[in-house]
Amino acid sequence: MPHLLAAPEWLTRIADLLGTEAPRLIQYALRVLAIWLFAWAVLQVVALIAARVAKAVDDKNDLITTSKEKRGRTISQLIRGVGRVIVIAGAILLSVDVFMDIGPILGGAAILGLAVSFGAQSLVKDVITGFFMLIEDQFAVGDVIQVAGLGGVVEEISLRVVKLRDLDGNLHIIPNGEIKAVTNSTRGWSRAVVDIAVAYDSDIDRVLEVVADETRRFADEDRWASLLDGPPEVTGVESLAENKVVVRALLRTSPGQHWAVAREFRRRIKIRLDAEGIEIPLPRRIVQVHGEDEGNAAAAAGAAG
Repeated sequence: MPHLLAAPEWLTRIADLLGTEAPRLIQYALRVLAIWLFAWAVLQVVALIAARVAKAVDDKNDLITTSKEKRGRTISQLIRGVGRVIVIAGAILLSVDVFMDIGPILGGAAILGLAVSFGAQSLVKDVITGFFMLIEDQFAVGDVIQVAGLGGVVEEISLRVVKLRDLDGNLHIIPNGEIKAVTNSTRGWSRAVVDIAVAYDSDIDRVLEVVADETRRFADEDRWASLLDGPPEVTGVESLAENKVVVRALLRTSPGQHWAVAREFRRRIKIRLDAEGIEIPLPRRIVQVHGEDEGNAAAAAGAAG
C-alpha cells in the first residue's frame, strides 16, 4: 500500500533538480525581469522623445498643417516604430543570452540572414526606397499624394510601407518598392482652379467685372484670407465651348486648402451671378427639318423642345 502512495520516479527527479538548481533559476528569472523592465523604461523614453518631436513642430493652428508639422509627425512615427523594433529585439536576445551563449547563434543568424536576403530582394528594395524617401522628404504624414495608381492622405510611413486613406475611407498599404513616381498635392502651395460658365448672350466684359469683384470680396474676408497665398487672379475667357463661354479664376492657397477654397468660391459666384441676372447656360439643341411644310416643321420643333 505505501508504494502506491509514493511519487513517480520522474517527478522525484524533477523535484530534486529544482531543489538543487532553485537559486540559479531564481537568478535567471531576476535577470530576465531586469532586462524587460529596462526595455520597458527605454520604450517609455522613445515614446517621450517621439512626442516631444511632434510637439516641437506644433504651431497650435488646427486649420493649417505646415510642412514642418508634417515632417515632425513623420519623424515621430518613425522613431516610435524603429525604436520599438530595436528595443524588443535587443531584449529578446539578452533574455536568451541569460540561459546560453548567443555568440554562435548570432554567427549562424548572420549567415542565414545573408541567404534570406537573396530571396527577399523585394523587402530589401522596400527598405532602401523607404530610407531615401524619408531622407529626401518627398512627402510626409498628412500630405495628400497619388502613388502607384492610388491616392489619399498619408496616415503612416515606415521603412517598408506607406499607408494611404482615400476619400471613401479605404486604407491602402503600398510597399515602398512599388513607388516609382509621387504626385504631392499639398507641398509648398496649392491652387484652386475655378471655371465659370456663362451663356453666349451675356455681356462678357460685365461677367469679368463681376467675377473679379467677387474674388476681391472673397480675399478680403479674414476667414478665407488666412487660407490664401496671394491675391486671386481672373485670367479671362478660357474657352468658347459649344453652348457656353468659360471664364477662369485662379486662387493660390496654403497647402491642401484649395479644395475648401474652390467649393466656397463656387457657391459665392453662383449666388452673385444669380443676383446680377447673368445666366448660367443649360444644354440646348436646335433641330432643323427640311422638306416639310411649316405646320409639320413647327410640330417637330415643338416635340424636339
